[in-house]
Amino acid sequence: MLSNREVRKIHLPPETKAVRDMCILPGGSAIFTSLGRRLSLFSMATDSIVLNWDLPAPGWSCAVGASGSHHIYAGLQNGMVVVFDIRQTVRPLRCMVGLSANPVHTLHSVIDNNGSRKVLSASAIGPCMWDADSNQSRPHLLTGTGDERVCISLACAAPWSDLLVASFRPRVDPSGDAVAASQVYLSQTPTRSGQGKPGQHTLIRRRTGNTCFAEGTTCYANVSELRMSKSAIIPYGYGGHQQKHLFSYGDESLRGVRTWQLPSFGMHADLCTHREPILDLRYAAETEGPGGYLGCLSEEKLQVFRVN
Repeated sequence: MLSNREVRKIHLPPETKAVRDMCILPGGSAIFTSLGRRLSLFSMATDSIVLNWDLPAPGWSCAVGASGSHHIYAGLQNGMVVVFDIRQTVRPLRCMVGLSANPVHTLHSVIDNNGSRKVLSASAIGPCMWDADSNQSRPHLLTGTGDERVCISLACAAPWSDLLVASFRPRVDPSGDAVAASQVYLSQTPTRSGQGKPGQHTLIRRRTGNTCFAEGTTCYANVSELRMSKSAIIPYGYGGHQQKHLFSYGDESLRGVRTWQLPSFGMHADLCTHREPILDLRYAAETEGPGGYLGCLSEEKLQVFRVN
């Protein structure tokens, strides 16, 4: 562990270009996607890249398969999702085509209600679900489409897929995929912004005994005008016999993390503010026992909160 004042800079090869997403694997390694068209396996023991997989387009997101799986996933700028087996170094298992050419900015590996492995993704058109165990050619959209909004974030109560929150901002010009893709592309680099713009967080739940999903409660908030922000769903004790959850998001006007109770979106708490907007937000559960950690990152600092 590093002390709170110690910083270790790790230099990556210049052809890596900008790193778009990173996931931690068990055993002291991580994977990350980059605009250099690579999915890379990184050793935190040696601070070096130990394996690269070539991607057919710049990488925007990544995810690690559910427990017991050797699969890893990369979401691409052209709307595709690529599946790799971490034990194979030559080529991907599958290259799956999305519903649009918009960048896949978020990926989650989850387990369906019947126990099968699925992949949740989000791009400008909205959240989608993919079949991770078959050669299914296309995903299915979980919410209705519309020209008036752009999906900028997707959180789930992993590893299950029953409870999701999608975040949206208004579309600048409802003129199709090309405009949506150009809006998303602007978020490749951190951008200073003011108070953001009005957006919304929408609860998405699986219908009882069904494979379909439905939109539920909506909460209005300030979101980034340009960035694809990160969000998280946090387990938070029990109410009766059911697990309670909080939704957390880097609110643009607050410049800090705001949390809401689910499913009501009742205001819970605001965490310490930053001088700069929140760029990344992650929750990690304890490997043993209850609780976990919520981390948030801005250009100014990294904060980690203990969740009891």
